[in-house]
Amino acid sequence: MPRPAERGLTLIELIVTVAILSILATAAVPVTVLTVKRERERELRRDLWTMRDAIDHYKDAADMHAFQTKLDSQNYPPDLETLVNGVEVQGKKVKFLRRIPVDPMTGKAEWGLRSMQDDPQSDSFGGQSVFDVYSKALGTGLDGTKYSTW
Repeated sequence: MPRPAERGLTLIELIVTVAILSILATAAVPVTVLTVKRERERELRRDLWTMRDAIDHYKDAADMHAFQTKLDSQNYPPDLETLVNGVEVQGKKVKFLRRIPVDPMTGKAEWGLRSMQDDPQSDSFGGQSVFDVYSKALGTGLDGTKYSTW
């Protein structure tokens, strides 16, 4: 009695298929890692721009005498929380920032701060006022620069 045609994969076909899928998966992992890093860097740049823009708006309003600031602050905010909590301007609360963003590189809402009195490359904050913000991440970006210099 003749045997009916058997259906299915032979062991060699199965091994070849698994090997091809493994090679494709191995090639996809670095691309995925690179894409995730690029997106986090894009988010870091956007967050830094947002906070620096809020600092600039605060200073512009203070320069126009919309509210009082400390004499030695040069009209910059004392901290980032002031940008979130807002200041009283003609009986209204004006906020410059909705929230302090989380640093996508460290996963924390902690940022390095610089005042006008600090050295531009310093990583210690004098505490007088917030002139600039930077990431506390120790890594290096895809462009070869350190995150803390962005």
